[in-house]
This record gives sequence, structure tokens and C-alpha cells, in this order.
Amino acid sequence: MSITTPSKNKIASFLKSYGPSRIKKLLWEKEFSGGQWDFIDNTMGDCVYENLEKWARNGSILDLGCGPGNTANELDPKVYQHYVGIDISETALEKARKRTITNGREGKNIFVQSDFVTYTPLEKFDVILFRESIYHVPMSKIKDTLDRFSNYLKDGGVLMVRMFTADKDSGGKEKPRPAAMIKIMEDEFNVIEKNQYDDERHPTVIVLRPRRRT
Repeated sequence: MSITTPSKNKIASFLKSYGPSRIKKLLWEKEFSGGQWDFIDNTMGDCVYENLEKWARNGSILDLGCGPGNTANELDPKVYQHYVGIDISETALEKARKRTITNGREGKNIFVQSDFVTYTPLEKFDVILFRESIYHVPMSKIKDTLDRFSNYLKDGGVLMVRMFTADKDSGGKEKPRPAAMIKIMEDEFNVIEKNQYDDERHPTVIVLRPRRRT
């Protein structure tokens, strides 16, 4: 019995969130090397950039799930000094490194191959960014993942999550899973800022800090 394409896609999506790192790496490498994600190569003008410009404080950014280096190469270079991008796909990172050289940002941008869910930073940052990558964190691990990375924020630093909360094919209807993720963030963290944008997929940028816990 053959497995239909929709079933294969569901299985792959599940494994990219819940599978072991070696399986996730194989799946992402296949998709990036096959050109499946070429459509995301240019995201100039994305709503995340105005938020990063506000919170980076001319400091440092950790980008978890950086893909082909959009943030590192499209963000105004004057608003940050140091950037570290993490991605599980070496194919995506190779594209990011080439773009960085072309743009003359070798002195600012560093890329590391790793499963960001298990990655341990080597320094602290002004902004730790999840740009759609939060989709690939299991729901039960959202709080723990954000809590863990909170330990690597500088004083005054923030966690920033950018995600789509609606499906463009549903007439702007809210998607249950992203909505549930945002609710966890709002319930468990201090929401410093929440910006929702008027687009068919309703992009949302939420800025967080950990709560003081007794």
C-alpha cells in the first residue's frame, strides 16, 4: 500500500517537530537542497525587522532556525553588532554564509549547524529570535524551551517570536495551533509588546521576558 502525498507531508511535519535530531536534519537537508524553500530567500520589508531594530539596541542577536540567512542579511547592519544564526540544515547555512560574504558582513554574522531545540548558546544576547521556528517546538515544550533560552538574555534582553497565526486559504481564520502557542507565551511570560499586522496570514510579533518566579 502506497502512502499518499498529504500523508507523507503530515508524517514529515511531525518528524520535523518530534523526531530525533538526525532525522530532522535529513528531512530539512532534503527540502533545502531540493529547492523547496527557495521561495523564502527574499523577505525584505518583513514586519520582524522593525521590531528587531527597536530591541536589538545595537547589540547582539541569536536567531534560532535562521534558514538561508534572511535576518542576518536583510536587517539594517547599523542596528546590530553581532549575530549568531542556528539551523539544522547545512545547505541552508551555506547559502547564508555566501550571502554574508556578498554583503560584506563577515565581521558581524556567524552561523552554526545545530538542532536549535537542543542548542546551548556560548554567550548572552540582547534578542533571541524565533522566526517561525517556534512552529517546530512541540507544544508541551514551548514553555521549557523559552525558559531555557531566557537564561541567555543580557540584562534588558528579550525573546522575540514571529509567526503566522492565520491561513491565507481560510479567509484569515485563526489557526488553532499558533493561537495555542501564543496563549502559552501570554500565560507564562511577561508580554512586553505584541504587534499584529494586517495581512492575509496575520503575522504576529510577540516580545517576551521571563517572569520573576518565587
